[in-house]
Amino acid sequence: MAAWSPTLEGFRAMFRRPSLSLAEIMWRFTFGAAACVLLGLATLAYLDTLPVTRSDLMMLRTGHPVLVSQAVAHIFRGSALRVALVAAIVYTALALFWILTASLGRAATLAPLLSHIRERAHRVKTQLDPEARTADTFSVGGMPAHLRSLAGLHFLRAALGLAAGASCLGALILAGFASTKTDPRPGLVFLLAAGALFLIWSLWSSLSWFLAAAPIFVVRESKNAFSALFDAAALFRKRTGPVIAVGTWFGIAHLILLVVASTVVSFPLAFAGIVPPLVVLGVVVLLTMTYFALVDALYIGRLAAYVAILEAPPAPPPLSRAPMPTPHVSESPQSVAPELAMVDQTENILSDTSAPIEKQATVSPNADQANKLEIQKNAICQLSARTNEKRF
Repeated sequence: MAAWSPTLEGFRAMFRRPSLSLAEIMWRFTFGAAACVLLGLATLAYLDTLPVTRSDLMMLRTGHPVLVSQAVAHIFRGSALRVALVAAIVYTALALFWILTASLGRAATLAPLLSHIRERAHRVKTQLDPEARTADTFSVGGMPAHLRSLAGLHFLRAALGLAAGASCLGALILAGFASTKTDPRPGLVFLLAAGALFLIWSLWSSLSWFLAAAPIFVVRESKNAFSALFDAAALFRKRTGPVIAVGTWFGIAHLILLVVASTVVSFPLAFAGIVPPLVVLGVVVLLTMTYFALVDALYIGRLAAYVAILEAPPAPPPLSRAPMPTPHVSESPQSVAPELAMVDQTENILSDTSAPIEKQATVSPNADQANKLEIQKNAICQLSARTNEKRF
């Protein structure tokens, strides 16, 4: 059995459970359609409040760029307060609708996704250990409890998005102060604005990841919003490698999809002068919607991969190997040192008689010290003589 791969499990869940991807696409497209309608109505209501005089109409009808720009500037002069009020109302309505639809959609997709990944993990565990036949129990908490926690997490995401947008606007305003009329510095303004926007985007994307992964713990363990956030942080801290690998592979897939979609969309635009504009616009909108649908399916796959990290079966035990037999080394005459190999070890070379040394010691235990020295001297002389004979 191959090793458990969270990334492959995420892609497998996309293709083997297309109903989950379809559910994700449906609730996201529902919110997107409602947002487009609300933005369109808010724009029409805002334009209806702008005062347009007869002189402005005359300048607009001329079509001259200078006159048209003067008319537009006169029409929009003093309307900043209305823009702020419309933006606040629209954002509040969209945030409330986002919290509702995202909470319902995430609760509807995560529970079946968890069941699917746990079934896959149990199947792999059974193949590794045939004795483990009892399926793991999986209980989902009540839907109201899930909705409360999920609504809290999505409220935090909406607040974070508002803070990120306000930070971007403030960064652009502050970067503009680096250039004055007397000393214009457009390059410095661009560098400051780009650096600030990149920093804000990095911080927002990092925090948004934790808020996007926290619903897994809400549905999986019935945690509240803040406990789920802490568990998401613990998951990233303990399993940093698998989490980064999943994000990298799905990010590469998203990038490839973006490049392909951008290339395909350019083909109908090339026929804009030949085909009617409505047909070109329809094809472009259809391709764009297809791209967004595939991106939503990738999001489900990424969530499935994160769940697979949590539900990974235990690693198989290593194969037991028989101990290697130790080779038996038999002592041979060749193992004797070279300098001792030149001497016959069976001979009694330390005596001038053929009797063993032990017997000599028993024969004359009370010999004089001079006799002992003489015996040793004779033995050394015999040893040197025999050594010289064997050399020559």
